[in-house]
Amino acid sequence: MQPGQSRDTQSRMDEFVHMDATEQGRLVRDGEVTALELTEAAIGRIERLNPRINALASADFDLARQHSRDAAGQGVFAGVPTLLKDLLAYPGYECALGSRLFKGQKAQGGSPYTEALDESGLVVLGKSATSEFGLLGTTETAANGATRNPWDLRRSPGGSSGGAVAAVASGMVAIAHASDGGGSIRGPASFCGLFGFKPSRGRTVSAGMPADLPTAGLVSEHCVSRSVRDSAAWLEATEQPDQGRSSSRDSAPAPLRIGAYRCDAFGRPPSPEADAALETAWRLCQDLGHEVVEIESPPFDADETSRAFFALTGLVLNGMVAQFRAMMGAAFDDTLLEPHTREVIRRAQGLGPEAYERSQSALTDAERGLIDAMAPFDAVLSPTVPFAAFELGQYGPDRDTDALIDFTGRLAGYRFAASMAGSPAMSVSLYWTDEGLPIGCHFAASPGRDEVLFSLAYQLEAAAPWQPRLVALAEALACRSD
Repeated sequence: MQPGQSRDTQSRMDEFVHMDATEQGRLVRDGEVTALELTEAAIGRIERLNPRINALASADFDLARQHSRDAAGQGVFAGVPTLLKDLLAYPGYECALGSRLFKGQKAQGGSPYTEALDESGLVVLGKSATSEFGLLGTTETAANGATRNPWDLRRSPGGSSGGAVAAVASGMVAIAHASDGGGSIRGPASFCGLFGFKPSRGRTVSAGMPADLPTAGLVSEHCVSRSVRDSAAWLEATEQPDQGRSSSRDSAPAPLRIGAYRCDAFGRPPSPEADAALETAWRLCQDLGHEVVEIESPPFDADETSRAFFALTGLVLNGMVAQFRAMMGAAFDDTLLEPHTREVIRRAQGLGPEAYERSQSALTDAERGLIDAMAPFDAVLSPTVPFAAFELGQYGPDRDTDALIDFTGRLAGYRFAASMAGSPAMSVSLYWTDEGLPIGCHFAASPGRDEVLFSLAYQLEAAAPWQPRLVALAEALACRSD
């Protein structure tokens, strides 16, 4: 209990854990609670839970309180507390990019994306933990330590949006910003039992990333959430103004033709548990009246595109680090970068001038083939990740770079195709293992058909709701911390 609070007030604050962000925003708009009450409740949950889960990279609760007092009480998320991933600049808050090199550095400005979040009514509490520069598929950093999966504190929540999913799954906040280049929304959502959606390329307003960066076209900004409607509302708040409404839940989708495959882009099968999750989603889709057709894995050269992706990533990081060195002068200390980051940059420095063109060409060729292969289907189904959440300590940034690259490819083997194609994609939590660990299933659609996936997601959520499990988890964690 926080100082000065009655037990009745604390009890009311804990009720917010049972609500999604849309419902919390309604309470504020209707005058049933204030934005400050929501903020204080979330701060209380973070102070109780974060010492064990380590989902936050930084926070400024006094600034958040001030923002909540100034909140106008309008917008779909009026007064709703949230976290932003530590890769997104937001005025007045730290933006360390998951790195010791920038620890304590505060952003001076935001972007059209953060302005859209402000207009939706969200109140930012702080930044969620991420792997350094978003490189790794686990959130275990030299800057912040290991973020823990709320379902099993010995395991990883994944990466690079590991802090966001850990915070939402544990009930610290109902919704949190995340970003996705090779699957960094969808994979962690699978590991933590959340709904994770990646919008179509170009669907949302700019988050400040230069459009000419070689990997800019792969990255989507969005959120992780407990409910489908929260994710849909977040997208509507951040969409380009010329986009149509993408998230109607007014009616069930017409019967869809869904292509489903088992092996990842490298031809590797999923674990028995991930295969069981796929079977669960497959049967549920059929029970809901959709046609599910077994198909081959996505038609692209996974080894070649993996090499191209890491080459381009290294080139981007090399350019970024050169800029940081020029701006920081004597304060720049590359030993503060993690060993894996330094090695990826070192390898990029050894590439010849033709490497950029060759890598871009490989991704472009893959994109065309993937879009053509997806065209005969309304959606494509696969596992999201090939296994349940893995134990911490195996894939941190001090490990061998080749092993980490191989593991990253394994993690992204089902998700990277949608990133290359610019397609909307989502991880839906429909299955839990015997150990109580969630495993998501992955759906993708042709570029621009976000509304097809949302319509299907609403239907799946109604048929096999996952929110009661998340509420029970948050309640159990709260009890253990009292």
